Amino acid sequence: MIKLKKAILFSAILFFVFSVALIQFADPALAYPSAAETKAEPAKKDEAAQKAQVKQITGEVVAVDATAKSLKVKGKKAELLISTDDKTSIKMDKDKKALADIKAGDKVTVKYKEVDSKLVAKSIEVQPVKAEKKAEPAKPAEPAKPAKPAEPAKPAKPAY
Repeated sequence: MIKLKKAILFSAILFFVFSVALIQFADPALAYPSAAETKAEPAKKDEAAQKAQVKQITGEVVAVDATAKSLKVKGKKAELLISTDDKTSIKMDKDKKALADIKAGDKVTVKYKEVDSKLVAKSIEVQPVKAEKKAEPAKPAEPAKPAKPAEPAKPAKPAY
């Protein structure tokens, strides 16, 4: 029985020594990531989120290229070349339209994302052309008043 107790004690001591040695030789970088690594991960997430973030521009259409499926929009701050794809929805007054229906000079609101360093429209809303105010009928001109007759000229005094 004494031999069995010594064997169990020896095994426990041996296990403890190997555990301590294993911890000493383990790579500390795996156990505890550095502060720089933990800060870099959220930065990567933020960068990915910004790329996926939907942006918007409202302005006037400068050019439309239906074959290249793109349009150039001039906003207050910038002029952007925006591509379209099959998923892009184009609407005017809640009616679906095609890219070919958009003309230069139209006012649009484009929601887009940056995909592979290319601006891709998610939706284009063409703002309806405001009807010009109806011209009021011209008021008839007042009849011209006859001019006063000129006063007769006074005769010149003779020179002496």
